[in-house]
Amino acid sequence: MKHLLASLVAFAFLATASVSITLAKDYQVTGPVVDVKDDVIIVKKGSDNWEIARDKDTKTTGEIKKGDKVMIKYKMIATTIEGKEAPKGKAEAKGKTDDKMKADAKAKTK
Repeated sequence: MKHLLASLVAFAFLATASVSITLAKDYQVTGPVVDVKDDVIIVKKGSDNWEIARDKDTKTTGEIKKGDKVMIKYKMIATTIEGKEAPKGKAEAKGKTDDKMKADAKAKTK
């Protein structure tokens, strides 16, 4: 019974993880290859070099080498998110500005 429960929990976790990856928006970049390594490919996009990570699960057709034109499809997925409280000074200043604008608008309508 414990093995069945553990298996169900593991399955639920893996299913949730795979769904979150498939929900990420697809992007693509096309350009000439600047450099190719086992874990990264660098592509020239305009005047910028785009460095895109890759791993053993990255599907590649043909042999990619420097100078080849490639189209790379990728997803952006956050690995960590750190929340920080907004500075209080800016929020208070904005509130005072909004109040002043409302008072000015009232004065003009009278």
